[in-house]
Amino acid sequence: MSTTSSTVERLSSGLDMTGLGERLREERVRRGFSLEELSERSGVSRSMLSAVERGERVPTVLVLDRIATGLGTSVARILGRERRGRVVLLEKEQQDVARDPSGWQRRILSPVLPGVEFEFMRTTIDAGVDAGVFTPHGMGSREYVAVERGVLRLTIDGTEYRLGAGDSIYYDGDCHHGFANPGRSSCVYYLAMDVGGSHSQPANRKRRT
Repeated sequence: MSTTSSTVERLSSGLDMTGLGERLREERVRRGFSLEELSERSGVSRSMLSAVERGERVPTVLVLDRIATGLGTSVARILGRERRGRVVLLEKEQQDVARDPSGWQRRILSPVLPGVEFEFMRTTIDAGVDAGVFTPHGMGSREYVAVERGVLRLTIDGTEYRLGAGDSIYYDGDCHHGFANPGRSSCVYYLAMDVGGSHSQPANRKRRT
């Protein structure tokens, strides 16, 4: 699913769709993947990937996550530039927020650091909304979830877990994992994701365009 750039022109961070496309292409080329290879790895069609890179299509958060997974990285790295420093402060207005039209949003709380594939996020899902199923990350990936309020139905490779306020859970990230709010009020949870696996470009691999 997607919307056109005439409907959604900017992310909440102010990054326009052309900027998103340029950032995505930059990461794809840096990691040495052609559009065909990224399509195979992410499960997102080549035509969609090409349109996103040209700034003509706006992917849903779920599709954007699948693209990031195919690249072996996180949504945070696609949306934000790397920051350096022993201490990195992200004030609220500096945090990227990806909103999905189905009724949920992901606020990225962690900075993008050089050589680090980690994302810490705060997700809000409206009552009765199913955020969908996310594809497996690389071997060695780890995810930690803690619910702040509401009820979260977490599905891991077909097995459902119901978490309430104060509950937490860990699972290996190389699995299909889905998030839904079966309750009557919004659900807020925190997720820390450490992306495992080596998806960097091999030394003998030519870069693609």
